[in-house]
Amino acid sequence: MASADLLADPPPSLYEARKGVYPKKVDGPFRRFKWAIMGITLAIYYGTPWIRWDRGPYAPDQAVLVDLANRRFYMFQIEIWPHEFYYVAGLLIMAGIGLFVVTSAVGRAWCGYACPQTVWTDLFQHVDRLVDGDRNAQIRLANGPWTAEKIAKRTVKYAIYLTIAFWTGGAWIMYFADAPTLTREFWSGDAALVAYGTVAVLTATTFILGGFLREQVCIYMCPWPRIQTAMMDEKSLLVTYKDWRGEPRGSTKKAQAHPGAFGDCIDCNQCVAVCPTGIDIREGPQIGCITCALCIDACDGVMAQVGRPRGLIDYCTLDDAAAEKAGGVAQPIRKTLLRPRTLIYLGIWGAIGAAMLFSLGQRTRLDLAVQHERSPLYVQLSDGMIRNNYTLKLRNMETRPRRVEVSVTGLDGAQLWTEAGSREEAAQRVEISLPPDSVTPVKLFIAAPGKGPARQDFTIATRGLDGKERGDSDTIQFDRPETAE
Repeated sequence: MASADLLADPPPSLYEARKGVYPKKVDGPFRRFKWAIMGITLAIYYGTPWIRWDRGPYAPDQAVLVDLANRRFYMFQIEIWPHEFYYVAGLLIMAGIGLFVVTSAVGRAWCGYACPQTVWTDLFQHVDRLVDGDRNAQIRLANGPWTAEKIAKRTVKYAIYLTIAFWTGGAWIMYFADAPTLTREFWSGDAALVAYGTVAVLTATTFILGGFLREQVCIYMCPWPRIQTAMMDEKSLLVTYKDWRGEPRGSTKKAQAHPGAFGDCIDCNQCVAVCPTGIDIREGPQIGCITCALCIDACDGVMAQVGRPRGLIDYCTLDDAAAEKAGGVAQPIRKTLLRPRTLIYLGIWGAIGAAMLFSLGQRTRLDLAVQHERSPLYVQLSDGMIRNNYTLKLRNMETRPRRVEVSVTGLDGAQLWTEAGSREEAAQRVEISLPPDSVTPVKLFIAAPGKGPARQDFTIATRGLDGKERGDSDTIQFDRPETAE
């Protein structure tokens, strides 16, 4: 009988059901800092595509633009071509190392303040308060029946969610085309299908991730908390509950009735109520803590009300917490931040940035690539000269037309002419006009004396007639008949 009962019992669930998180409104320096970061980051995201930047008549005037059609990336005065993608790779490396710097110094501050998931979740939580009310009102509404009031509030709230999500997706596509032009085309129905598809996908993901999944993205979906954990140590600044000071917990009445028997924590649960991920910081460091420090604001407010010193929950290192527990004092903040590990990360980050800036300052805006045509390998002319054919790809990376001079080095007696010219116009150098911001293919004929090695190395050079820049090809070959020696 007992065996039958055991078989009838359902198997234990491997997944814990999500518990609703309804953060309480709080005020304090960290909350105001979050307001400032949210305002700055959202203004940058939504406003950047509309900033204009004059690059002359031959280039787009959008300050930040990923021009996929012409394979260009513009960022204010900087223009990145496809063959310069290493600059983008360098920026990504700098972003990664920048996260290392922040994590080693102040823990998961990126997650708590500037991560897109955090910013949009914070924005949606403010929408919740605007429509449903603060924490208690949200809980009552969520647990209550579906009345007309609840349906109306859900309709209004989800409509605001969708509006924010739609403008989020719409702002994203503005980075890939001229923002005013694309806006007109989008609303008139003339934009490309990929624009509408991208907006639809980003609207859906923003609506779902920011409106519903929220802390589950941070705890379960994002790999960054696991990586950050490996980069933090006892000297990293963390949001820390000082249990040696707060325990055992007890209300103010119990503390007054039994002096010295209870710690400073009055077990009001305000730190839990304001947490956007719903964790209890008093349980120690955990993956759900994004170090937004709102619990510090809440706890400091309570400590001020009951007449106890602030800092029961505070930004501090585990080493400093242990030192305070033993009766010592915490290290100055500058020693905590400017420690060898952080300085090494910062040095690497600065070195990469300086190298990229130096490279940007030294790069030439005139470049060429040469391909030796192999069919035919060479042509013997009536006067005994040997002709080879080459295809030049001349890259003018300036936003103005230029004239350049093409010459040959290392091939004595060489004569040059282009497909647009003729053998009678052959000379030691030719001039070519290049349109702005473009790659121009040019067929170049080179004739040299028939006597010489079967394969002779030489280079082709270009020089801007304005005298500013020159570019040289890699070593290429001039072919002659084997019997020409």
